[in-house]
Amino acid sequence: MIIGAVYCELIIYDVNSLKAKRAVLKSVLTRLKQRYNVAVAETNYQDVWQRAELSIVTVASDRRVAERELQRSLSLIDGEPALERALTNYEWL
Repeated sequence: MIIGAVYCELIIYDVNSLKAKRAVLKSVLTRLKQRYNVAVAETNYQDVWQRAELSIVTVASDRRVAERELQRSLSLIDGEPALERALTNYEWL
């Protein structure tokens, strides 16, 4: 069994309040949870308008399966026009 985690710092464009930031993030978090076998949460910068850190975690029997789920999750984030990934770190347990 392998546990894969990705931590990504995001820049969020065109938001001018925490409420707008949460709306963008909630949409992304919901889609990630519905489409992929991952757990995801905002883990840093909760009080900063234009930044966020997401932690995405998956558990699989094989590292390739875990990598595929995490990569698909990052592709969904990259496809969101309001977001830009600034930093991405992987961790394997």
